[in-house]
Order: sequence, then C-alpha cells, then structure tokens
Amino acid sequence: MQKPLLAFTMGDPAGIGPEVLAAGLADPRLWELSRPVVVGHVGVMARAADVVQACLSFQQIDDIRRMREPPPNSGAVPVLQAVDDAAADCQPGRISAAAGQAAFDAAVAAARLAVDGHVDGIVTLPLNKSSLHAAGKNYPGHTELLAELCGVREFAMMLYLATGAAAGRIRGAAGLGVIHTTLHQSLLSAIASLSTERILEKIRLADGMFRRLLRIAPCPLHQQPSPNPLPQGEGFARPLPNPLPQGEDFAPRIAVAALNPHAGEQGLMGDEEIRIIAPAVKAARAEGIDATGPHSVDTLFARAADGEFDAVVAMVHDQGHIALKLLGMDDAVNVTLGLPIVRTSVAHGTAFDIAWQGKARHESLIQAAEVAAALVENPKC
Repeated sequence: MQKPLLAFTMGDPAGIGPEVLAAGLADPRLWELSRPVVVGHVGVMARAADVVQACLSFQQIDDIRRMREPPPNSGAVPVLQAVDDAAADCQPGRISAAAGQAAFDAAVAAARLAVDGHVDGIVTLPLNKSSLHAAGKNYPGHTELLAELCGVREFAMMLYLATGAAAGRIRGAAGLGVIHTTLHQSLLSAIASLSTERILEKIRLADGMFRRLLRIAPCPLHQQPSPNPLPQGEGFARPLPNPLPQGEDFAPRIAVAALNPHAGEQGLMGDEEIRIIAPAVKAARAEGIDATGPHSVDTLFARAADGEFDAVVAMVHDQGHIALKLLGMDDAVNVTLGLPIVRTSVAHGTAFDIAWQGKARHESLIQAAEVAAALVENPKC
C-alpha cells in the first residue's frame, strides 16, 4: 500500500518552523510514515537544513500535477515554491508582514492542494499571529483560516496525545484528545460566547473523531458505556436509558468540563454548569453519545489520562492547552476537526526566542505526521 502523500508547510520563516521541518525530514521515521512534500521556499529550507546540520537537498516543484511523482533527483526533498522570495530575508525572531504573508501563503497553498485531491493531507508548522495580522490577514490562527478555506462552519481544535505518550501516562485505547469550545479570544469574551448549542457541536465533533480513532485502535473496554458519576439532580445529565451499540463501532467516552471551580457547587460558584453545560450533555446523550459532565476540572485530566475518558471538551483555550501540554508537551499534536481534509500540526508556537539556533525539538512533528497518516488511511464514516 502506497504511503500517504503529505504536504508540510514550513510555517513562519522567522520562527522555528523551518528548522523543525528540516530536522523532521532528516529523521527516517518521517519517511517511513509518509511521502513528504514541503510547501514553502527552497532557499529558506536549505538554510534551515544547515542550521540543524541535516544532510538534505531540495528540489523545487512548480507544477502541482507532479506532486505524486518522485522528483528528478530522487534523493531530494520536493518543495512547492508557494511563497515570495521576501521570505528568505525575514530576520529570525522578528515580527514582520513578510513573515506573516509567507506563512499565510504556504497554509493556503497546502489547503488547496488537499481540497483538490493533489495531496492526502497537510501538516502545518506554526505561524505567528502578530506577523499574520501585520500582513493584513486577520485570522486568529490556522484553525479559523483553514475552516474558512474549506467552507465549514462547525469545526474545532483538538490537542491530542496518542496511547502511551507522555512517558506512558496516556492509557486510553485511542489516546486522549481535548476539544476546545472556545479558542483564540479573550477569557471574558470566551465565557460570554458559551452556549448550549456551541458545546453540543464540539461534543458531536469529539464523538465523530474518536469513533474514527477507535476504529484504528479498538479496545473491548469500549463495549460498555461509562457510568455517569454526577449527582442525579435537576439539570444534570442522567445515564443513557439503553446500552450503547455493541460491536466494532465503539462509543467514545466524552467528558465535558465544567467552567467554574468544583463544577459550580450546584450554583454557589456560578450557574453556567446548570444553565448552559449540563443541557448540552443531556442533548448529546439523547443523540446516543456517551457524554458525561460537567466535570470539575481539578481532577478531570488525571482521570482522562488514566483512560477513564477518550476525550475532554474544554470550555476555554487554556483550560485544555495547559493540562494537555503539562501531560506531554513534546508528544502533543494539533488536529482540526470538522474539515473535509486531514490537517494536523505541531502543538507549539514559533518560539521566536530560540528561532534559528538549532535548539528546537522535532518530536511533535513526527507525532503530527503519524496521526495524519493514520487518519488518511482511516477515512471518515
């Protein structure tokens, strides 16, 4: 079976993206997982290879119809020249419109290749939001940009750790994912924007993704629905009246996080759990989704890492990011849910403070490629 053809964007040329990608391309594991093609700039990638002391050569490809063919120089890494030459002049660690434009152009080109079927999936290296805005591209990040390019309205960012990641602490059959209800916005505006429908949308996306992941790594433990540990008071989700379907299509166990300390203590510390979150859980369970919550966040991620849940739906960005990155910063992968294409990414930023110094690690890139390859080989239901 032919390995999936994955497009890797180089990210912001002033950040660590190019050198992380060069280090990844020098790692045999990347080639065992995929047939990589870089979307970016040949000159920038050549410099990045020198920085990480990688013995790599690059072959520019200008015609996307040749993407599925090996380059004339079979030992070279194919690069689709998708960004302007100004990218080669960007200063390391500096915010600039040129760097933001380069990252934007690479992301757009890679997404279009995937939408048009020229590549099987994309893996993105980080962009810098300030540089992106300096270039006049007013997107909060990759997630929202790709959703717009793909024409989808229901989407989510998921940070993901595979089974056995984080020094063996992730024990779920299909790993652990954190899906974010709100994303790149202020905390005040994020809380104000929470709604039952928005949370329900993320629960559905989490369920759909983990049904897919559980097909890749099925486990008999998932043949039974998880118990609902919540008090059986008014407004809280109750157990499903009937067992979930048995067989190969296991039901993911989705934990929905609370917003307030101690899940609001029945309204003493805020009533969002009763008014907004619990109704979303109840609606999800009525649809046959094994969702429970709202769970107090102070113990939730320890339980999830131990395998009690497959996915957690977090209410705000840092609620999910901090917990998962503490569990396994270097192993984490960013996956965009709801797109018609496969898109994964490293789970770190541009790290301007260490850019172009050869200090950045590339383990997250290998993990992102592995997840992308697995999703390509296991399409949606």
